[in-house]
Amino acid sequence: MTDSWVNSAEILGSDLPLELSGTGNRRAVLMTALREAIRSGRLTPGTRLPPYRSLAADLGLARNTVADAYAELVAEGWLAARQGSGTRVAERAAPITPAHRPRTPERPSRPVHDLVQGQPDPAAFPRSAWLASARRALSAAPNDAFGPGDPHGRPELRQALAEYLARVRGVRTSPERIVLCSGAAHGLRLLADTVGGPWAAEAYGLPFHRGLLSSHGVGTRPVGVDEDGARVDELTRRDRAVLLTPAHQFPTGGPLHPARRAAVVDWARSTGGLVVEDDYDGEFRYDRQPVGAVQGLDPEHVVLLGSVSKSLSPTLRIGWMVLPERLVAPVVAAKGEREQFSSATEQLTLADFIGSGAYDRHVRRMRQHHRRRRDQLVAALEQRAPHVRVTGIAAGLHAVVELPPGTERSVVRAAAWQGLAVEGLADYLHPGLGVLGADVPPSYGGGSGGQGDVFPYGDGSGERPDALPYGDGSGGQPGVAPYAGGVGGRPDVLPYGHGSRARTRQEPAAGARGEGSPDPDPAARDGLVVGYATPSEHAYPEALEALCRALPPG
Repeated sequence: MTDSWVNSAEILGSDLPLELSGTGNRRAVLMTALREAIRSGRLTPGTRLPPYRSLAADLGLARNTVADAYAELVAEGWLAARQGSGTRVAERAAPITPAHRPRTPERPSRPVHDLVQGQPDPAAFPRSAWLASARRALSAAPNDAFGPGDPHGRPELRQALAEYLARVRGVRTSPERIVLCSGAAHGLRLLADTVGGPWAAEAYGLPFHRGLLSSHGVGTRPVGVDEDGARVDELTRRDRAVLLTPAHQFPTGGPLHPARRAAVVDWARSTGGLVVEDDYDGEFRYDRQPVGAVQGLDPEHVVLLGSVSKSLSPTLRIGWMVLPERLVAPVVAAKGEREQFSSATEQLTLADFIGSGAYDRHVRRMRQHHRRRRDQLVAALEQRAPHVRVTGIAAGLHAVVELPPGTERSVVRAAAWQGLAVEGLADYLHPGLGVLGADVPPSYGGGSGGQGDVFPYGDGSGERPDALPYGDGSGGQPGVAPYAGGVGGRPDVLPYGHGSRARTRQEPAAGARGEGSPDPDPAARDGLVVGYATPSEHAYPEALEALCRALPPG
């Protein structure tokens, strides 16, 4: 039976739990346990062991017993001891791998070059300035900042954001109307749970956002996109909300035309709908004056979503929703009783970072950095591939390289052969352009137009008495063919590329295009979405070289 001193580690909460069993003196038993821990791989090479005094107290052993065991294992080569760095497992004391252990499958090799849009260069994060703000914020933080968090978010950050967004983005709000979240995706989940569906969405956009809404029971219907942004004239009364990127349409580029900005606000006012404005990179513009947020036109019908994932880093899980007054309480309730998603200390740090002017300085510096990157991309293509056109370059962190029709998939594959990760426009095309409503749940086309579980709008009844039937072909609008298979099917689907994906081209019916019909232009575009902010400084020229090699000849 194991002696009582053997189990004392469990009582004391040892920093190094060891099973001290077997015969012999205590030093020998301890050495055997340490050797076995190293052999098995539990103590890997370089692992620092507790000081012998601590381990002796934890295990109920004499200090000399542990010190002698350490010294003997050092002499045998199992451990290594250096002045000032403590005792560690020796680097050559590798664990023994069983002969029968199956080999771990090798992970696929990563691309050599990365031009996938979505994140800034991690090396550009302002470490020193952020650390200075963190120190100031923690020193001045009230005690309640270290307790259960308010789901509304820290008031210090909400105040800083209200002032910043008003000055930089033309947003009209107060701190009480800002609810903090962990990013745009989190904000969309909260809005989907609060507002309900169905929604309209731009024909080009993030598949992740569409999938996220669908997973929360909210289907999306595509509206066309052209050089003036989203075709907001295609919105209907049955759309409970519309998801837009007005400052810089994602991913095609370009701001929403002023007339369309006014028109989408008029639509929201007349139907009781909601405009959800994803302001994902509104601070980065280069060749034009800044475009203010649509939210400033009507704060009661527009929700503005923002985050620091593009301006600072996606690892900082901080975003915000600027809400109409009627949605603040329901959204806060949807978050839960406590803040579970965003660190209070990081919120306080960001509040100081904004209030001290460090955020403004960082954005100005990154604006110049990204503009140089964009100019390098344009110059490389002018020299190596003058036959291609680059669009969407007046703002943002990515550009679109337009390609000849039918070449997109082959160019993406050619880029992969060059070790380059890059995405095509087709990756962002709404699947509803193949079969309109393909990702719309049954509740979208039930024919009644009402949804009993939807947050109240307009008169507060939760119903849309002015909604039109949808999906059965009987209540459609003039000039719009129903989409439900059979006579309402889409026989005009055209094969795309090499058969791996279907893209569609819809011609208008005889007569004028009806309200709500998809724009035919988006389905005809081929191109690459090039994220010029992603690579490190030293890797960017080689990434551009790989891109040029992958493009089709002129």
